[in-house]
Amino acid sequence: MITVIIPVLNEYPTVSSVIKFARRAPGVTEVIVVDDGSTDGTPQLAIEAGAKVVTSTLMGKGASMEDGAWVAQNDVLVYLDGDLTELHDDLITRLTEPILQNKTGFVKARFTRSAGRVTILTARPLLKTFFPELNHVEQPLGGIIAARKSVLRNVRFESDYGVDVGLLLDVAMSGVSVEQVDIGHIQHDSQTLEALGDMARQVVRVILDRAGRYGRLDVQQIREVAEIERQSQSELSQLLHAEGRPARLALFDMDGTLLKGRFAVNLAQRTNKVVDLGELLDRHDIPADERTRRIAALFAGIPKEVFEEVARCMPLTSGAAEVVVGLRKKGYRVGVVSDSFFVATEIVRRRVFADFSIAHLMKFRRGIASGEITLCPAMAHPSGCQKHNLCKQNVLLHLCDQLGLVAEHVLAVGDGEPDACMLAAAGISVAFEPKTDAVRMSAQHVLSGSLLEILPLVG
Repeated sequence: MITVIIPVLNEYPTVSSVIKFARRAPGVTEVIVVDDGSTDGTPQLAIEAGAKVVTSTLMGKGASMEDGAWVAQNDVLVYLDGDLTELHDDLITRLTEPILQNKTGFVKARFTRSAGRVTILTARPLLKTFFPELNHVEQPLGGIIAARKSVLRNVRFESDYGVDVGLLLDVAMSGVSVEQVDIGHIQHDSQTLEALGDMARQVVRVILDRAGRYGRLDVQQIREVAEIERQSQSELSQLLHAEGRPARLALFDMDGTLLKGRFAVNLAQRTNKVVDLGELLDRHDIPADERTRRIAALFAGIPKEVFEEVARCMPLTSGAAEVVVGLRKKGYRVGVVSDSFFVATEIVRRRVFADFSIAHLMKFRRGIASGEITLCPAMAHPSGCQKHNLCKQNVLLHLCDQLGLVAEHVLAVGDGEPDACMLAAAGISVAFEPKTDAVRMSAQHVLSGSLLEILPLVG
């Protein structure tokens, strides 16, 4: 029996036809749609078309693919994209035949298409250089694959556009033969040049990472590429260029607002630094920049994976992901603004399906925290907050300046003293389970329990 898994993000025009196509295929007993925070009604349409719909645990195609694999009831899995059209009736049969005949545990679709610039200009040259034995794979970035669940359990799912080539390389290097099956011509929605640029960068990173992991490239080069990419993602100017200009903006604090608890405290508990952190946390007699640097120094020597694991495992506040998606449906651009570390805010951002995050940048060398930090430049403003040298209010001002908005267009949500100035400056402000009376007084609305209560306040 076969399970078809369809990762989706705003695929309203095509998702129904893809689901119906999958359900018609012989041997298919289960169709799972994994939603990545759609705002156009895709999940509801998928349910109506007969699919089982689950919400991705983390923003990104790779996370959706992995979630689907763990939910699936069958061992033979087929992945289809949600924007496909004009599919051949026997596609799934062709794709799964080598697996069902026990010839292999992994099949890539071979097809022609009108696009494919990232494949031609980026993926194939790098694969030819570092993995020449896979040079024959015609669509290394193609998302149409079939595999046994048992094979996929032993590989790593990247969270972004690098997932497909990452799976290909991990499966091939594990000793599983990679079969290709011709499925004809495939029609995809075209991507913007900016989107293709992001895709190319992510694909390059994954191929270089695997080249280093399998002894085909110096690992330090890979980590430097990843660190440069991470630093560039944290720059406000690049963020604004990539995201465009929204009509309205929503800014959420992370600790105590989107997350239950504080990231630094959980990280300290994980790394046996609770006492040291306690001597610095909430010490408002120490300037914010000095306090932030001293806290960062505490975590020198901690692997980056530990930061990411803590951020991924901390429980979300009730309604966190739902309110973000709801605000995006209303036309808001949603960001996470924190005085914590960017490595953590990016994980949380993807967990709640927000558009961007802004925080201080911990520097990593060879995957290990250096204890050095680059203070977030957006938290300083020449004509901003007069009480703090670093302040979230200044982030709000920078975003308004560069997006052509006024404060009345901004919703701000927070719970602690570092959020008070941002709350006071926003057009709509919510103190969520405020920690002090000062925070309570700085906001127009006070809420508790679930963040979903915010949605009625914005109309």
